[in-house]
Amino acid sequence: MLETFKNIFRIPELRKRILFTLLMVFFYRLGGHVPTPGIDPRVLADFFAQSQNSLFGLYDMFVGGAFKRVTVFALGIMPYISASIIIQLLGTVFPYFHKLQREGGEGRKKITQYTRYGTVLLSLIQAIGISIFLQSITSPITGVHAVNSSLMGIKFTLLTALSLTTGTMIIMWLGEQITNRGIGNGISLIIFIGIVAGLPNAVIAETQQIIAGTRHPFMELIILAIIIGMTAFIVMMTQAMRRIPIQTPKKVVGTKMYAGQNTVLPLRLNMAGVIPIIFASSLMTFPGMIKSFFPESVVMEDITRMFAPGGFLYSIIYALLIIFFTYFYTAVIFNPLDIADNLKRSGGFIPGIRPGKKTAEFLDNVLSRITLPGSVFLAFIAIIPFLLMGSMKINFYFGGTSVLIVVGVALDTLQQLESHLQMRNYEGFMKKGRLRGRRH
Repeated sequence: MLETFKNIFRIPELRKRILFTLLMVFFYRLGGHVPTPGIDPRVLADFFAQSQNSLFGLYDMFVGGAFKRVTVFALGIMPYISASIIIQLLGTVFPYFHKLQREGGEGRKKITQYTRYGTVLLSLIQAIGISIFLQSITSPITGVHAVNSSLMGIKFTLLTALSLTTGTMIIMWLGEQITNRGIGNGISLIIFIGIVAGLPNAVIAETQQIIAGTRHPFMELIILAIIIGMTAFIVMMTQAMRRIPIQTPKKVVGTKMYAGQNTVLPLRLNMAGVIPIIFASSLMTFPGMIKSFFPESVVMEDITRMFAPGGFLYSIIYALLIIFFTYFYTAVIFNPLDIADNLKRSGGFIPGIRPGKKTAEFLDNVLSRITLPGSVFLAFIAIIPFLLMGSMKINFYFGGTSVLIVVGVALDTLQQLESHLQMRNYEGFMKKGRLRGRRH
């Protein structure tokens, strides 16, 4: 393993990509500590101390603690993800967006541009809601307002909207730069960094509870065993696949004859990766965002309380959203008709299945059957830890959602590193077998 890490830095291109990624991560973490003007951090600390196990706590986990400090990166990358969801959904309703999704590189450029416009719009809406919400916050201890009285009103709203929207656009740019010039998927990696950044504080908090005597050490061992078991289960399910045999006939090219080959088409049990979890989590923050526009509304307060993480209604809706987005995103990234057409053009076929339409129907049938357990697995991992550990008052960082995202993004990033190593005839991380990415 040590030799593998040495080999990583022996490859100039890979070394540059890693250093560039670390530089972008540094700027992301730096921006997460630049405060929005006019806010008393002590009042916010008192308020968020009572909101840790709410939707605010969940959102704050994804942005690495920037939300509870109301820094310029407080919105994180969530508006971009929400805009991506909306654009993808529009592709199933409006022919224009569906056409763009099938146009290849040029279509993706236009979709990316529309996603950016949508990100700006959603960021402005959320930032305005947050500014109104912040002006309603008072310390439960001292009664002092969170916002400086000299900035109250439209002045603070405009200042906050501009600061938070600009911060989200910077994060979006950092994510795109990591994807293009660094290692891994930039957007997923930013969420990964936000979650990991909070782990040390969570560990310190758990340690302090043991020292204070409010948490028994044996209980911590049970929690650790649950996390390790959950991680192993996630890795196993993430790497699981259905191999469909593919045969290619003999071909004559010029004066040479090439023998037929037997290959496989790997279909992942969880082809969508962590994207359904991220999409569903993003949508589940909307009740809290809407409530920020009506801070004094008793009805919105009740709705937000019903959507508290770990509650029955929250768990049901969260699970259904995860299952829906698993099927939806799998359909977006894997088109059986395109695969069947490519196989037919290359002369390949699935033994016992006629090429063309029958092959597409067979692939669609197999994909539908393996996506169901994959989607249920994602929902199980995301919800069950909340239900099991809710009575223990475990920090959100130990929830199934965070573990799933961290493991999934780590596997993707390691797979990219291994691909670079093997392409240059270096040994990868796995001496036996192969570290596989989640999507092909």
